[in-house]
Amino acid sequence: MSELLEIRGVTKAYPGVVANNDVSFTLKQGEIHALLGENGAGKSTLVKAIYGLVRPDKGHMFLKGQLHEPKSPQDARAAGIGMVFQHFSLFEALTVAENIALGLPGIIPRADLTQQVRDVATAYGLPVDPARRVGDLSAGERQRVEIVRCLLQKPRLLIMDEPTSVLTPREADMLFGTLRLLAGEGVGILYISHKLEEIRALCDTATVLRNGRHVGSCTPAEQTAHQLAEMMIGVALERPQPRLFAPGEALLTLRNLSLRRRDPFGTDLRDMNLTLHAGEVLGIAGVAGNGQSELIAALSGEVRTAKGSLLLESREIGHLDPNRRRVLGLMTAPEERLGHAAAGDMTLMENAFLTGRRRQRLAWQGFIRFETTKNFARAIIKRFDERPRGTGTRARALSGGNLQKFVIGREILQRPRVLAVNQPTWGVDALAASKIRTALRDLAAKGAGVLVISQDLEELREIADTIAVIAGGQISQPARNGALTNEEIGVLKEGGPAATDPGAVDAVA
Repeated sequence: MSELLEIRGVTKAYPGVVANNDVSFTLKQGEIHALLGENGAGKSTLVKAIYGLVRPDKGHMFLKGQLHEPKSPQDARAAGIGMVFQHFSLFEALTVAENIALGLPGIIPRADLTQQVRDVATAYGLPVDPARRVGDLSAGERQRVEIVRCLLQKPRLLIMDEPTSVLTPREADMLFGTLRLLAGEGVGILYISHKLEEIRALCDTATVLRNGRHVGSCTPAEQTAHQLAEMMIGVALERPQPRLFAPGEALLTLRNLSLRRRDPFGTDLRDMNLTLHAGEVLGIAGVAGNGQSELIAALSGEVRTAKGSLLLESREIGHLDPNRRRVLGLMTAPEERLGHAAAGDMTLMENAFLTGRRRQRLAWQGFIRFETTKNFARAIIKRFDERPRGTGTRARALSGGNLQKFVIGREILQRPRVLAVNQPTWGVDALAASKIRTALRDLAAKGAGVLVISQDLEELREIADTIAVIAGGQISQPARNGALTNEEIGVLKEGGPAATDPGAVDAVA
């Protein structure tokens, strides 16, 4: 295979940080090439340079032997580079065809565009209906729209950023088939993912970045996921220890819980029944947009439930506001770190005060107890190894991984009876993810109930005692971790039949 992309000595610095430091590697035609590294390693900056979103300070890039210096994404696309971002850039109120038209140069007659979409979708195994409204599509279908839009421009190089983070196992398999087909036609694929098992299964080669530098290359299939993670972080990674789980008393109970969505593109919760026990890590698997955010809102008290019961240690709390629920020991951490879980322009000390005010007694007669609040923030920073360490650091100045550790740590240090978290390690590097997962398991080991909502089935396999599946605003009966195969969980994610009795928790508890 001949070289398609060559990165030679690329350096890009921002005030106070060198994002890429003399990075060099090559990607061949028809190669699926992984770009690995923890948060802050320089992956995003590098692909932004390739795609024309930033310009390197030093070094050169070559595409098929020609100097590649894109001044904009339009330049990159004209050179034959397509990119599918982690967060989709689609308008939910428009149809598939209308969204695709917005990303293509010139004006294409509707009938011609519709036929082109169907032709590409059929050729590459990406079933999409050009007439459907994007707001009605699943996460997997939306990703297909993004890929079809790229393929209509006949790319030589396709960049994929965390492409399977919102997909079911079946949808991920479909995507892998498409990528292998493209690679077989000579398209080079630069693939970014924190899911190391899929890197091992899919990618031919890997380039590893750490602190902005290229620190190694390997053939992923010849390494274990653990070895890849340690290459990324440069230190030995703690392995989770198995533990015996014996269900304790019921701490959180949902009985026929229903909730009307606030977001027009959200999902109604319908007659949810669930019990979380003391000492249990209960994982909720599901594709994005199936009621996860609404469930967290119902548990936190941000939205009052329309129907059914919500019990905390046999006490009805559905009518209580978030602060009163926190005093009783129900803590939550939503998916959106910045703006929902933490206020970006407030300091870590101020963010610690926001949720800890009453349970940690951080105020007295209407006045903030500054030293007590600062000590609480310091304890979070020390326990979870935050960088930077100052309590006066603004939340938005932290990396995604450090902010997530702070958000989770803030709730754990309040000694909750129940902690419910949505996407605890979303976009978080291997080391930060390991610390968060260990902390959640340790909390359950001390007798708390932990509810973990995650689209990462590997994560739930690692930390959960029991697993349920959310689909279409309904939830399946929890089953012991390991009682259901990945394929069976995938069927449930897509709205298939509920879990059967053999693996159900109530049948074995």
